[in-house]
Amino acid sequence: MWRQLCYKSRLPLTYRASSYNHVSRRFLSQLAPQPVPEDISSGRRYLNLLVGFCAGASIYFFLDDPRLSPLDRPTLTPRQFISSKVLDNEPSGPNTKLLRLALPPHALPPAYSSDGSFDPIWSVYVKDDDIQVERAYTPLNGLESDGSMLFWVKKYPKGEVGRWLHSKQPGDKIELRGPLKTWPWKADQWDEIVMISGGTGITPFVQLFNRVISRAPATSTTKYTLLHCSRVPEELPPPTLLKPLFDYSKEHPEKFNLHLFVDEQDGSNPPVPIPHINTGFINEKSLTKCLNPNKAEESWWKGKFSWTTSSSKEPPKKILFLVCGPEGMVGAVAGPYGRNLSQGPVGGILGKLGYTSDQVYKL
Repeated sequence: MWRQLCYKSRLPLTYRASSYNHVSRRFLSQLAPQPVPEDISSGRRYLNLLVGFCAGASIYFFLDDPRLSPLDRPTLTPRQFISSKVLDNEPSGPNTKLLRLALPPHALPPAYSSDGSFDPIWSVYVKDDDIQVERAYTPLNGLESDGSMLFWVKKYPKGEVGRWLHSKQPGDKIELRGPLKTWPWKADQWDEIVMISGGTGITPFVQLFNRVISRAPATSTTKYTLLHCSRVPEELPPPTLLKPLFDYSKEHPEKFNLHLFVDEQDGSNPPVPIPHINTGFINEKSLTKCLNPNKAEESWWKGKFSWTTSSSKEPPKKILFLVCGPEGMVGAVAGPYGRNLSQGPVGGILGKLGYTSDQVYKL
């Protein structure tokens, strides 16, 4: 009887255990890897290969290769933008600032002083990252040995990039590319080079002065004349630009002449003391007077003496006019630009005076 009771008591246990084993086997069989159809397996392999390729390409194109030395990294070039850092951004007058940027050491071209691409006059394109617009700006001293560049930037009401640059603070990053040749300098090709500028259009001529005129050897025969116009006296270039020009013109009047104009006198003072500022626009009369201060005496002399014939006259001077500034000023002085900012025919004041396209260049 007792055995029967024991047998009956074990029977449910045995049954339940066998039932649990059966369920566990079914559960484990479901967890085991199931055979995958061949077409699905091939598709997964292709997908894995594609993901791996894309990941590798991303690493290759967007991450720096740690094996590259600084000399192997991108340098300043017209073909692509590189990052520079803002060192200073200081007010220099009404709506103008002096902006100094620095390139990283690896971005300095190894032979920028001798390969010709950095000879005056050149500029760089600065990109506004907010709206993806670029504008050209001229470094006042070119590319300095420490990789820095100084710009004089004006904030115009409709100038997107100028306003954006004015908002930058030391340490901010700015992308630029260059150098872009504005005008190719050639030594002793001209007897006289006359530069006519308005507003920040003086910057290419400041670069030419800093890199060429102020360093001209004693044997150089080229004479330089700069006529610059601003709206009022306080909007003339800041001392960083204007004082070296003014001082050099006093020390070397036979090599360099400086004539300053303002549209009107509003009672404001110029950035540096200047003995004389012409009031009014640059016109035919003022230009002729600046270029030929002794013209009246020469005409009187030639008219009095009959032996001054065409055969004994000196050959005409090889003279070149470089004009840079707002489009309205450029048009009044040298005629408007052509299509797509091409040179176009010579007009304006210089056209009336008889100068031709090989004597006039609009920057």
